[in-house]
Amino acid sequence: MNIDPSLAKDLKSLVSAEDFLNFFAIPYEQNIVHTNRLHILQRFHDYLMRNSNEIPDSVEEQHQWHKQWLEKAYEDFVSSNAQKEKVFRVFRDTPSADGGTSTFTPIEEIFK
Repeated sequence: MNIDPSLAKDLKSLVSAEDFLNFFAIPYEQNIVHTNRLHILQRFHDYLMRNSNEIPDSVEEQHQWHKQWLEKAYEDFVSSNAQKEKVFRVFRDTPSADGGTSTFTPIEEIFK
């Protein structure tokens, strides 16, 4: 991903989900962000990574490109919830040896 240095610097200064939403001037409901902040930021990251080959060249277009994916990430949790969206592996069922399912995540998988 080739992000404009000034935009990259601005993004690095943002800490919370609220910081990102305010930076991109996205209206939000505090109660939704409060209960889903990590999920929103992870989904935002996932969208950026999945679409990194589409990043525009100009800083204005890059700003808009980032905004659209953050808006989509936020909207995912306006109309749904963390258990349904399954952003983090702990919410995903994986087949177990006994034929059932488990949400167990081995330590080696956490930082992948």
